[in-house]
Amino acid sequence: MAATRLTTAIAHPTPDQVVVRGFDLARDLIGTTSASEYFYVLVVGERPTATHVAILDACIVALAEHGLVPSVQAARMTYAASPEALHGAVAAGLLGAGSVILGSSEDTALLLTEIVQDAANRGCSIEAAALAAVERLRSERRPVPGVGHPLHRERDPRAEALLAYAESVGVHGPHQRALDAVVKATEQVYGRRLALNVSGAIPAVLLDAGFPARAMKGIPLIGRTMSLVAHLLEEQDTPIGFALAVAAEREIDYSGATPS
Repeated sequence: MAATRLTTAIAHPTPDQVVVRGFDLARDLIGTTSASEYFYVLVVGERPTATHVAILDACIVALAEHGLVPSVQAARMTYAASPEALHGAVAAGLLGAGSVILGSSEDTALLLTEIVQDAANRGCSIEAAALAAVERLRSERRPVPGVGHPLHRERDPRAEALLAYAESVGVHGPHQRALDAVVKATEQVYGRRLALNVSGAIPAVLLDAGFPARAMKGIPLIGRTMSLVAHLLEEQDTPIGFALAVAAEREIDYSGATPS
């Protein structure tokens, strides 16, 4: 049996032209396309609407920066140890994108998609499907993504602003309803209120705007990359990478055995 030729539908460069998703890069995209719009073109394969771009921009801005979070500390300490490798320091900051930090938007997207589909399949309300999902997560001893934050315990202003902005541009649908139902179900199941966080708001508004769930993790990665570059440029001028390491040595006690 003859081997099937491998293909890609993203880009095709030739000596006098670069085709990206069916567009002539030089003629159709350069100078007419914003960075977030181009990201949408690359991922989806078509130009986004103005609403798509507005929501995408708002989500990237909402999550790009949040102070000296672990990803930033990892990047700055890596740069302090290896200042010749800016790219390595950026990579170090992104490697920890998982279920707790940066990657929780993807987990929430999967949960919200599951709830909306489950409600449709069972013919039940989104609220009932959300309650079942949260109860299952608790029985499996898994965290509920999209709720709770170590700093923004009462309210996450980023989430509130993002949801309000989505409403103002006409984006509101079943995934935002599912998100609201998850927040209420979490309080019902766990007996305490956990505030909605920005990693819950981002997938809700993006899914309702038609952005694919499987690309959701790309949003925090893009936003945080922008922030990491800024932090690393600051690290060049006012370094704190080694100071972070010294602070850890000072604040964390050794509890292991000692030589006799």
